[in-house]
Amino acid sequence: MGCERSTNESGGNKTKAMKIGNITLENPIITAPMAGVTSRAFREILKKMGAGLVTTEMVSAKALCYENKQSLQLLELEEAQPISVQLCGHEPEIMAKAAKMAVARGAAIIDINCGCPAPKIVKNGDGARLLETPALIEEIVQAVKNAVTVPVTIKIRKGWDEPDATGLAAALAGEQGGADAITVHGRYRAQFYSGQADWDFIRQVKEAVAIPVIGNGDIFSGADCVQMQAETGCDGMMLGRGLMGNPWLVKECLMALAGKQTDMVSWEERFAIARQHLKREVELQGEHTGILEMRKHLAWYIKGMPKAAFFRQKINTGETLAQVEEMLLEYERYIQP
Repeated sequence: MGCERSTNESGGNKTKAMKIGNITLENPIITAPMAGVTSRAFREILKKMGAGLVTTEMVSAKALCYENKQSLQLLELEEAQPISVQLCGHEPEIMAKAAKMAVARGAAIIDINCGCPAPKIVKNGDGARLLETPALIEEIVQAVKNAVTVPVTIKIRKGWDEPDATGLAAALAGEQGGADAITVHGRYRAQFYSGQADWDFIRQVKEAVAIPVIGNGDIFSGADCVQMQAETGCDGMMLGRGLMGNPWLVKECLMALAGKQTDMVSWEERFAIARQHLKREVELQGEHTGILEMRKHLAWYIKGMPKAAFFRQKINTGETLAQVEEMLLEYERYIQP
């Protein structure tokens, strides 16, 4: 498994396609599973920006098996494929059952979370806690692989805390279990998202396994994306926090991989995408929930603009779609009289 030349029609540039199992992605830019961020509405925007693969918010396997309403809603997938569904859990049989449910609802890839640092996740033995039991990771991957016909991937961290090196053992266990690719976040669980991601660890994993490796951590520009690939030899690059309020990062990375620079995003385009995102979120989740969910996104979209803090506070008082749209229009007029 490796990379082959392909044309990315959305940008007209040549980018490297990437294979994960029997699926060929148009390009190696993959978006991360971020709770409360990568909703269906936002994923649709990321796909339009050219992402080769988008990933859902993390879904609890156990909650899914209990047919929890909120968990089932996370599996309301968009039409544009491919989509990876990330499952969180530590019981092989439950993970396998949840994987079947996800595939039945349109998942093209199943990703197994072995790296989430959140206390409420690890206290249940899920997420990054799995790094301490590589044999269980192998068992989970095998169970999921036996349950579905789509590719199965895992997402890991460097380990629990320095100098813990279980991340490499976890990667090898995932490969042994049959994983089709591994995403590596170059931080310990104890770091959460602080400090600097260790890209050299991504390189170590890449050299240790024969399956595709996706690098994750600290990609905030096209230059970062190119540098990560050069330093680690990774097959794909996963974008996470850099996408918050900046879905254009996908395009920037694609252009950078093609050896080209992107123009600065105009304020007009920033407001246009923010409005599009707002309308779609409300359409999918209803006015009340959609507006509440969009408050953080709108704050990210206007971050760095003049008087952003003042208008953010004002926007947060909006209770209807019409009100929030009018506030955005007022702010756009202020920015560009």
